[in-house]
Amino acid sequence: MTKGLRLRHLSFHGPSRKSATIAFGPGLNVVYGASNTGKSFIVDAIDFMLGGKGPLRDIPERVGYDQIMLAMETLEGQQFTLVRSTQGGAFRLFDGVYSDTLPEGEGTPLADMHSDRNDENLSAYLLVKLDLAHKRVRRNKRGDTNSLSFRNLARLVIINEEEIIQQRSPLSDGNYTADTTNTSVFKLLLTGVDDSSLATAQPRTPEEQSRNAQLDLLDQLIESHRRQVKELAGPPDELEAQRERLGESMRSQGELLAVSETEFKDAAARRRDIARKVEEGRDRLTEITSLLDRFTLLDAHYRSDTDRLRGIEEAGSLFGALGAGVCPFCGSAPEYHRKAECDFDVDKAVAAAQSEIRKIESRQNELGQTITTLRKEAVSFERRLPVLENQLASVSGEIDRVVAPNLRQLRTAYRQFADKDGEVREALAIHRGLSDLEQRKAALEREGDPSGDGGNSLSEVDLPSTTADKFASIVLSILKAWHFPEIDRVHFEAKTRDLVINGKNRTSFGKGLRAITQAAFTVSLLQYCRDSETPHPGFIVLDSPLLSYREPEGDGDDLSGTDLNSHFYGFLAKLQDDRQVLVVENTDPPSDIQVSAQAIKFTKIKGVGRYGFFPVDSAPPAT
Repeated sequence: MTKGLRLRHLSFHGPSRKSATIAFGPGLNVVYGASNTGKSFIVDAIDFMLGGKGPLRDIPERVGYDQIMLAMETLEGQQFTLVRSTQGGAFRLFDGVYSDTLPEGEGTPLADMHSDRNDENLSAYLLVKLDLAHKRVRRNKRGDTNSLSFRNLARLVIINEEEIIQQRSPLSDGNYTADTTNTSVFKLLLTGVDDSSLATAQPRTPEEQSRNAQLDLLDQLIESHRRQVKELAGPPDELEAQRERLGESMRSQGELLAVSETEFKDAAARRRDIARKVEEGRDRLTEITSLLDRFTLLDAHYRSDTDRLRGIEEAGSLFGALGAGVCPFCGSAPEYHRKAECDFDVDKAVAAAQSEIRKIESRQNELGQTITTLRKEAVSFERRLPVLENQLASVSGEIDRVVAPNLRQLRTAYRQFADKDGEVREALAIHRGLSDLEQRKAALEREGDPSGDGGNSLSEVDLPSTTADKFASIVLSILKAWHFPEIDRVHFEAKTRDLVINGKNRTSFGKGLRAITQAAFTVSLLQYCRDSETPHPGFIVLDSPLLSYREPEGDGDDLSGTDLNSHFYGFLAKLQDDRQVLVVENTDPPSDIQVSAQAIKFTKIKGVGRYGFFPVDSAPPAT
């Protein structure tokens, strides 16, 4: 019986979370629905649980989950479950299928790194299930080989949303130094024959030994950079385009920020000016109130002095009208009164009092005018101050409600753009570092390769033309079955390691058609291996193969007016049980597929169907 594996369950578990579980069955499985519901995250998690380095995407819904389980079975019926921390690291292996609850016990530990010297790792365990243990694949023209890792197979069967539209061969992962190995793995799956029989040309000189040591070191550095590159947002051309877009956004945001800064400064200046006027008005009003109190008291003193002087004036007048009598000043009787000795003169006293009264009245008039003026000024301030205070409150409210929040928002947005620009710059630096390492490796390989091709040309992988033609014919039959528009011939070009469709290189199509033809390549490889009884993992995962229905690049890339959608799903729905396909899509499949038990829709609507991969109410209680 042909060896193969089948996915059964993927589940996330956390101490204070409801488990997030999805089941898979033989044949076609479809996960579709709204964006940002965890569909592509499922693809990432499956790859992670099959030895991917990660880290997993840090999406908010994943917080609180610390363990992942992937339940699988062989086509012979042996069931097992892999458990791994969401942080990565080694695996634990348990017999049987688990999904909703974690298995008890420690299980069997399996290392996450492949090793051809020790079989206690995940890669070796899975390869045994496929009869591919201890196989070797070529890595350069000299005949050097690497031990086959399950990760070599995973990149041919798990096609994420970024890989499915890449403008390169399905056998290339962007690292041309690994193209030979990828093509050798492709040949192994098509023919069932590995490269164990290749004779390695042994280095003969210390120079060659040194060169090989350098190549080994470069391989390690390249592998480290490639792991970092996998975590990046895309290839260099997309990152450069993203950087240009970020630059435009930052410039636009900077202009808005400058306008907002000016508005804030103007509003703040108005607020300071009004606040100064309010403060000055309050101070002046306080000063006026104090002066009025003092001047009112002074006016009272003036009135008192005037009353006293009028009393003197009246007394003097009365004194002159009285008859002769004892002098009230010196006490002399009239007959003894001597004016020379008594210096009091009533007329002079009355005149002095009248003069003083006129002086006081003059000052009192001036004081009255001053008090009237101050009271008018006080009334003016009492009227103006509420207006100024309202203006101050209005400007302050405008700053607090509109200007300042808008400025903060623009500053935050600009800072986010700047941070993202920094990330893109860092990503480009990693790409440049990887490119530099690859060029240095290629130069070293050219030094030791008389042919001058660096040992990485396709001619070093002997893929029989009959095998390539048979594979291409399966691709053609599948594309015809899917009703790919105007398809009449398909050829596998050895030089580019890719398909030529209707005489046109596959990479020359728009991203939507690249996605569907990449899917055809992957499905055809599964069909070929099953029909020819050559090794294959037995399952494939396709993320967004029908991109042409959603985001076509122009009219030539648009399949929305065709029936390819229904024929694509119809073909996959008829696959035998020894083949498993998981399709992740945003667009809805045909109605007959939607009613299948193995079709799951994520609605992103609470209370309607399944919200997403993670339960919408799984958050732990607030503390």
